[in-house]
Amino acid sequence: MRPNVKNPEISLSIVFILSVYIISFLLGLPANLLALYAFSVKIRSRPRPTDILLLNLTVSDLLFLLVLPLKMHEAASGMTWTLPDAMCSVTAFLFFCTIYTSCLLLMAVSVVRYVAVAFPVTYRTLCKPVYAIVCSAVMWGISAAHCSITFITQHHPSLSRNNSTQCYEGFSDKQLQILLPVRLEFFSILCLIPLLVCVFCYLRCIHLLYRMALGTLAVFLVCMLPYNLSHLLGYVQGQSMVWRPYTLLLSTLNTCLDPIIFYFSSSTFRARINKTERQQDVSELAILNRPGALSKGGSGNDMF
Repeated sequence: MRPNVKNPEISLSIVFILSVYIISFLLGLPANLLALYAFSVKIRSRPRPTDILLLNLTVSDLLFLLVLPLKMHEAASGMTWTLPDAMCSVTAFLFFCTIYTSCLLLMAVSVVRYVAVAFPVTYRTLCKPVYAIVCSAVMWGISAAHCSITFITQHHPSLSRNNSTQCYEGFSDKQLQILLPVRLEFFSILCLIPLLVCVFCYLRCIHLLYRMALGTLAVFLVCMLPYNLSHLLGYVQGQSMVWRPYTLLLSTLNTCLDPIIFYFSSSTFRARINKTERQQDVSELAILNRPGALSKGGSGNDMF
């Protein structure tokens, strides 16, 4: 049944959702295209693990923005899906897959930055682009595997619903029996664990990179956590939370914040690493130039 858009509350809700989508698209698309160009240039000149991860984050945001016009069409149609069912499945899959890929990539970026600041020697050893590429591929795979539930829920013979006018909403009791435990897993594995890792990493080096740390944690807490809390509460209460679509709007705004925060934080990170490396090189040179450093205990070759 088509929602009663003549209801003032429903009409206001639809206008609000559509407005957030439009603002996110208009601000996020040019910002992410600019970030895509910037990170591509950096990687071509000197590939760094952080830049490779941030490039994947930018691609994830762009994929999210590419399906956003379809969500705008849905909102403009009174939150009913008038497009082919196959497009609904693809839209829902990309919509959620990119959100959780972003969560995993945020975690990876925090780990790389923590290792670089806390263990610069280890970072030098592990600072190979291939590791970041493999890590990104694994995270895309994990997210895609989890979000395949969007296809299963809508197309499995025992779960699919006929004549439904909603796209991945208004679930039947049988669908909720499958979805609620899966959503709890989403909350635990794809949100809570990455969040805890981010908090640990940035608290350990927050005195060194506090602006970057606060920016990343703000994105996670404001944009990612509320929507995933709806999974936890929905599992506890045995239903899909009514306010879940509104928390999803915060995840939509994430596409506007990522390019700004991570482009500038990447510059701060590189400056800090370069400073650490220079200090370490000076310290090693001072030790080697110390009188008797090479003769103590034998020749200089005995030190290595």
